[in-house]
Amino acid sequence: MRTFRTAFLLTALTLLLLALGGAYGGRMGMTIALGAAILMNGIAYFYSDKIALKTSGAQPVTREEAPRLYEVMERLCGKANLPMPKLYMIPTAAPNAFATGRNPHHASVAVTQGLLQIMNDDEMEGVIAHELSHVKNYDILTSSIAATVAGAVTWLASMGRWAMLFGFGGRDDEGMGNVFVALLMLIVAPIAAMLLQLGISRQREYQADASGARMVGHPYGLISALKKLEAYNQRIPMNVSQTTSSLFIVAPLNARRTMANLFSTHPPLEKRIAMLQNMTILR
Repeated sequence: MRTFRTAFLLTALTLLLLALGGAYGGRMGMTIALGAAILMNGIAYFYSDKIALKTSGAQPVTREEAPRLYEVMERLCGKANLPMPKLYMIPTAAPNAFATGRNPHHASVAVTQGLLQIMNDDEMEGVIAHELSHVKNYDILTSSIAATVAGAVTWLASMGRWAMLFGFGGRDDEGMGNVFVALLMLIVAPIAAMLLQLGISRQREYQADASGARMVGHPYGLISALKKLEAYNQRIPMNVSQTTSSLFIVAPLNARRTMANLFSTHPPLEKRIAMLQNMTILR
């Protein structure tokens, strides 16, 4: 069901992009919008992982530096029949982790120093299983596509507003009604695109929680880990961009937090924990 919801939201996001292009520039506008989305998706497909790792300050970590991390990763990769991803360490006290990469053969998992310090073995296993589920479910690719399509909507809307400001676009040859519709689309479309993107991200987090719990065989470690992450991340800031923060298992506390952060890419932790607790009842 959550996979269906993600597909539905992603389709809606693409249709929004095409509708915006059509409202602003007719068939030519739709062609430009689609071309922009394809170009941006291509860039995201090949480079989003490198960008995320660099902007987060992640550094490659060896087995000697993090033996427990390698042990948990190898065990879970064997259970899930996944190739071993590249492992990275982020030098910060805030406990967190994220996975990136376009497919299981080009995947990377980054954890913070704080995560390794506060998690016991069961909690570490729960966190890593969650991240490997993102890899197995191709969530990073899905999220990258959603982000680039949403970015294309915002870019096209911005260009459209500037064009209308100087008397271009809006298809005013067909009457003021169409001009008004085009202007409304230019204002509303970026907001709708952001909400659709957030919906996709939240669905993938729920799915990764459930898949990770099944990978381990129980949800208890992940439940405990999420409770710890909630407590620590309310106190320790983590200086990452808003785009990169959407990849983490929980949204990092950013010292420059603004009202825009209320539109979170992550579902509320209490709802995620409740879903995992319901899985224990069903067992």
